Amino acid sequence: MNVSPASTPLLHDVDEAARRLTQGQIVAFPTETVYGLGANALQVRSVARIFEAKRRPSFDPLIVHVADIPAAERLTTSFSDTARRLAEAFWPGPLTLVLPRTEEIPDLVTAGLPGVGIRIPDHPLARRLLEAADCPLAAPSANPFGGVSPTTAQHVLDGLGGRIDGVLDGGPCRVGLESTVVSLMDRVAVLLRPGGLPVEDIERIVGPVRIASSDPAQDDSAQPAPGMLSRHYAPRTLLQVFDGPPPESAPDSAALLTWGHPTAADDRFSIVRRLSETNDLHECAANLFAALRSLDAGHPDVIIARRFPNIGLGRALNDRLQRAACR
Repeated sequence: MNVSPASTPLLHDVDEAARRLTQGQIVAFPTETVYGLGANALQVRSVARIFEAKRRPSFDPLIVHVADIPAAERLTTSFSDTARRLAEAFWPGPLTLVLPRTEEIPDLVTAGLPGVGIRIPDHPLARRLLEAADCPLAAPSANPFGGVSPTTAQHVLDGLGGRIDGVLDGGPCRVGLESTVVSLMDRVAVLLRPGGLPVEDIERIVGPVRIASSDPAQDDSAQPAPGMLSRHYAPRTLLQVFDGPPPESAPDSAALLTWGHPTAADDRFSIVRRLSETNDLHECAANLFAALRSLDAGHPDVIIARRFPNIGLGRALNDRLQRAACR
């Protein structure tokens, strides 16, 4: 059942947020990547409320957040040597590992698939919340399904105010992109979703990683990981992606999303949002979703976005732009 907007409080007390979660409520909380919408991952009725609030299809699985490696081990039937090497290298941090799940994980969390995505977030409030709630938290991004992910508490309230039971305010998210998702269900590590941890860093630990591709024909089927649908992370305004200098044929009311030093060509746009003037991909990632929201609020006819170098965090940034531009 939905709650009234006035009863979706902005919380500043971790213990209060944890109490609500243990009572079966759903509460948004900050991570280093984006804000997540949390529920006790082992209570199917609470998890169902996430899907209801986000209007999320049940074929899109959730990531489960835990406080430490022993908590992760309790949720999987096989915590392999590869999983341990990656966990010890990158947890807490923006890496999700898909591992064989135990029977206590509800089918709704995994879209009925045999693997569950698990990670340890690298945010002090998230870690304290997990310890206080003393349970694993299923937590997709805290926004209406398919929209631009939230990187502040206000973003959460803008999208889900009136549908959830509280938002734990932890300030802006440091990384700004969702976690990288790697499947270890087979012998070879498979990148399902690029994210806040570059795949090059992962390959330095485990060797070559196979890159999975999305299939638009499977958009209505159970997804191996969140964020793999053809259209996702999308503003309401039409988004177009380009390489090189901005296209000369852009409408007068077009907005520009770009990075790097300003150019004379930028002056043709009614609104310009520059993610980084120094070509810093970490800065671009931290600013991407907030910039998309800001441009969307200006109601331009179209948002023209410049593509990134397809290395490091650029791979994840391009993935978000590509899916946001899909129609």
